[in-house]
Amino acid sequence: MINESLNYLRNDEDWVKTVLIGGILSLLSVLIVPTILVAGYLVRVIRRTMHGIEEPPEFDDWGDMAVDGLKAMVIAFIYGFIPSLIAGVLVGGSIFAIVAGNAARSGGLSIAGGAGVLLGLLVSFVLGLVAAYIIPAAIANFAETDQFGKAFSVGDLRSVLVSGKYFTAWVSGFAVIFVAGLVASILNAIPALGFIAGGFLGFYAAVAAYYIIGNAWGELHDVEMQEGEGQPDEQAAV
Repeated sequence: MINESLNYLRNDEDWVKTVLIGGILSLLSVLIVPTILVAGYLVRVIRRTMHGIEEPPEFDDWGDMAVDGLKAMVIAFIYGFIPSLIAGVLVGGSIFAIVAGNAARSGGLSIAGGAGVLLGLLVSFVLGLVAAYIIPAAIANFAETDQFGKAFSVGDLRSVLVSGKYFTAWVSGFAVIFVAGLVASILNAIPALGFIAGGFLGFYAAVAAYYIIGNAWGELHDVEMQEGEGQPDEQAAV
């Protein structure tokens, strides 16, 4: 599956154009809007792959893509908010305890505050990892149904999240993104090259990862190819 995911974009004869657009948008991610557009493209990837369509989507219908991307980012933000909130409370409270301990010259309080900071960071890391595990499935459920609320449907997500197939797909996607990040960090030895390569590699890896998630979701939910998708000539012949 990893090998297929890495070749996914190349199923389109205009794949170089797609990578160029995606890479440039990724490099401009600080402007927010490009990030929304990339997120919208990834929603298209997961929506098509879950229906068994091997040809990657194009960068077109920018308005619709922006709407999908904005919804995907809101989904990710909501799932990531709780870990961030807990981290802020635990770490912030512990730092306050350290400051108070130093002010009172109480070593015990400072030690407790330091332990609280470490605990807060550990808890936030674990919860962040859980959120990162849930988010692709949540976006997939939104992509399949085109209903924003479905991203938070516990009943729909539970069976997928505990399945070995989804776990394997998530780990595979994470591995692709991790390796791409590692390569980009190595290329950072040449600052300009590392920055530019990071944008293009990051986009390519994200598409590959969501290709894997989309395929797993389609198999788990037994998603059928929608009418008018895929290869219309062959479908008409059938």
